[in-house]
Amino acid sequence: MKLSLPCLNSPQAMPKTGRPRSIAAEHYPVLVKLAHAQPYSSQAELALVFFAETGITAHPDTFAKALKMAGITRVKQRAKGSFQSPEPNKSYGYNETHRRQLPEQLYPSCLTDTEWALVADLFESQGGRGVPPLHSRRTLLEACCYVVRTGCSWRMLPRDFPHWDNVYKTFRRWSAQGKFEQMHDRLRAQWREREERADSPSAAILDSQSTRSSPQGGDSGYDAGKKVKGRKRSLIVDTLGLLLAVSICSGSIT
Repeated sequence: MKLSLPCLNSPQAMPKTGRPRSIAAEHYPVLVKLAHAQPYSSQAELALVFFAETGITAHPDTFAKALKMAGITRVKQRAKGSFQSPEPNKSYGYNETHRRQLPEQLYPSCLTDTEWALVADLFESQGGRGVPPLHSRRTLLEACCYVVRTGCSWRMLPRDFPHWDNVYKTFRRWSAQGKFEQMHDRLRAQWREREERADSPSAAILDSQSTRSSPQGGDSGYDAGKKVKGRKRSLIVDTLGLLLAVSICSGSIT
């Protein structure tokens, strides 16, 4: 008996394996019809409509492949006209405009000509009597601003400023005269005018914080509410958050 073996390249020798496709070629016209009927639908929405039409469910990847085989491609919608995002408000926050250093500023903490013009009359002495000052009032004020801004000690002032002893004595004298408070009140009133508010605030907010202090830190007390022994600092601000007053006292004072 002679046996005949099929050729290895014949279809009988290579049976088709795998399960049949859930979305066959006969379903492609249905996909095309649904895509034309709902051109702005997403793939998930088309899958739901296709299930309602044929009762066939498929994996998202399988459904995407079937759409591709049916000749349906996704086209990104182009925006009509030209749209430009609004430019951010340059005056909001601390940005490059504030970080720049003008030629008249020796250090970033120094005053600009515009800033000095706002407060020059508070620090310039009235009248021409006495010995002319060795250093200008603006230079002394900029030295005080450098110490406040950097937090360095008076003896560590750069040599670009007057001698530290001269700056320190000037700072103490101006503090006793209330010049810094006058400068602060003037700038706060100007800012409130920019915000269309009255010069003097009609309401204020008070908040305090108790901190531990060393024995050399002055008077201290025990804050029974916060369970802290030390000193208490209190701040009063207006409704815009601008400072009105500062108070430092013993922690036991309420």
